[in-house]
Amino acid sequence: MDREEALDSIRANVENENLVKHMLATEAVMRALARRLGEDEEEWGIAGLLHDIDVELTGGDMSSHSKLGADLAKELGASETVAHAILCHNERHGVSRETKLDKALFCADPLTGLIVAAALIRPDKKLSGLEADSVKRRFKEKSFAAGASREQIALCREIGLELDEFIELGLEAMKGIAAQLGL
Repeated sequence: MDREEALDSIRANVENENLVKHMLATEAVMRALARRLGEDEEEWGIAGLLHDIDVELTGGDMSSHSKLGADLAKELGASETVAHAILCHNERHGVSRETKLDKALFCADPLTGLIVAAALIRPDKKLSGLEADSVKRRFKEKSFAAGASREQIALCREIGLELDEFIELGLEAMKGIAAQLGL
């Protein structure tokens, strides 16, 4: 599947620019994870890019979210593997996470929110000066970026990464696209 087609579809289906940025951030983290773990970078990147394509289309209805997204991904030419990862990143469906891709998307999704929140409390609101240790400290503050599930992020161990390593990898990946994220 072509990344540009995926981006075109996102632009057609997602108005909220912050949601688009979240999807771009998740793509960057997924690509970095694929490189680190010796997986298919294109496939993992597409899964991260498309994982929330249906949020606005479903009106944020979590009982529908990711079912439509998985279908849209398949229509765009994504593999069954990518569609399954998109489907099971929403726990509400009770679909088990079986592959490394499934597990990676599940823990990468909330990590991007934690990192963005950590950047936004900085005086310059930029990723460039943000250190992994600062993100790790914020991880321990349950009230900080409360929507970023710590339990979900910590499941990085299921793909063979320690939490510190996962946070560092995610932060560096997002720094690499900081201009696109406006951070």
